[in-house]
Amino acid sequence: MKVPGRAEVDQRVIRGLASGREMVAIGLSTRPLHDLYHWLLTSTWRRFFLLVLLAYLGANALFALGYLALGDAIEEARPGSFSDAFFFSIQTMATIGYGKMAPHGLGANLLVTVEALVGLLGLALVTGLVFAKFARPTARVLFSRVAVVTVFDGVPSLLVRMANERGNQIVEAQVHLVLLRTETTREGEELRRVYDLHLRRNRSPFFALTWTAIHPITPDSPLYGETAESLRAKEVDLVVSLTGFDEALSQTVHARHGYTPGEVLFGCRFADVLTWLPDGRRAIDYRKFHDAVPDVPPPREPAASRPAATAARADGAPPPA
Repeated sequence: MKVPGRAEVDQRVIRGLASGREMVAIGLSTRPLHDLYHWLLTSTWRRFFLLVLLAYLGANALFALGYLALGDAIEEARPGSFSDAFFFSIQTMATIGYGKMAPHGLGANLLVTVEALVGLLGLALVTGLVFAKFARPTARVLFSRVAVVTVFDGVPSLLVRMANERGNQIVEAQVHLVLLRTETTREGEELRRVYDLHLRRNRSPFFALTWTAIHPITPDSPLYGETAESLRAKEVDLVVSLTGFDEALSQTVHARHGYTPGEVLFGCRFADVLTWLPDGRRAIDYRKFHDAVPDVPPPREPAASRPAATAARADGAPPPA
């Protein structure tokens, strides 16, 4: 039922999960100025500096037009010259003052006063944004491009591999793995449900090299009985998140990654990245970090070496040939 008096708003595409699945948001009002600080803080450095440059040039162009509108407002400037007014505005906003050009008249001095204030405020805002963006704590955690379902210690398990790309240590690290899938209630309502996946080890006193998160697929697991086809049919998403305390930054850092059904490989295991160097030291080959290899079934035990008790089945039928 539509609420009376509510204005129609535009649709926009958002990233719903760390897996990159797109979702269209309908009914959210667009207020760029309300989230301007957050947008600037999360923008890329290239976009941020491009916006600062455009704002800087645009502000100086507006003040230059203001000086031209005042007439003879700048001493030693060519009459009607936009370039002289523009560069005088730059000198004023940056408080340079070479001493050649100067404001002339009350109107010009008032405009210079306003521009100097705008320049000081702009410098303070840009300095604060640059510092905030530069000082944001980040964790350079490398997640495997795929997750694998294989047999680990005799139990079918879901494996996700992570690595710390920095040379520091993340202490008191914690890993959380969740599953999201589309389900239908008894009333016929379709919804997205979130399930926590139990891990064999979800905490580590330090995270310096690699870490493989292992979820045993037991009968009480949400993944029990699932296949690659059923994961796609239920629009399953797997999201893994890691949090910890960066000992170098003395701040809490976090990272997350998502997997779509096409990135969950059944019957595969991760390639071994641990190796030995000729001098006897252990090494990690990150070139194989994302590689997955097919499972190799264990060799069958020869019939002659089997115990006599296994010669007949429990139901009395003859053993298979």
